[in-house]
Amino acid sequence: GALDAAGSSEADFDIEGDELTDSASVALRSRAIARLQEERPDLEVSFTLPVMPSGLDADGLALLESANTYDVQVSTVNLMTMNYGESYGGDMGDYALTSATAAHAQLKKVFGLSDAQAWRGMALTSMIGVNDVSGETFTLSDAGQVRTFAERKGVAWVSMWSTFRDRECEAGRSGRDDAATDCSGVAQRSGAFAEAFTG
Repeated sequence: GALDAAGSSEADFDIEGDELTDSASVALRSRAIARLQEERPDLEVSFTLPVMPSGLDADGLALLESANTYDVQVSTVNLMTMNYGESYGGDMGDYALTSATAAHAQLKKVFGLSDAQAWRGMALTSMIGVNDVSGETFTLSDAGQVRTFAERKGVAWVSMWSTFRDRECEAGRSGRDDAATDCSGVAQRSGAFAEAFTG
């Protein structure tokens, strides 16, 4: 099917909102993915999930527990370190690290992993610049902080939402708390976040 057409041996499932809270849908997906991996032993599966500074929520944990129950081989859990909510008004870099550390303990428990395995099985995706939640801005300094942390812990990868936003907005185009789809909303050189994440 689609994997053959794309010539891909990797599949990422980005699961948010209502899809994450529908337990019947979660179980059905887990069974389908497990069957797919039986047919394609080389298929690497990752889940992209929302996270909070307290870690994955109950629905995110239930999804991973379901995957584990049905013997889905999960290569990576990609944490969306962004849009935490109005109650989080602090430093976005600190929140990304706090979220990752909380999720690390959860991944160890759900999948029975060692410290190192749980870090290797995690990825971090930050929303660069102005986020969708008022008051949340992820800076170039935050990107450097996340990269250093990820390198130290052996995290699988870091990435950003999105490459199209990795440039400064034109004058007057984006307010401080107005996330644009094609620019970051912060003062920067084009491509500066990509450089900060890669070192």
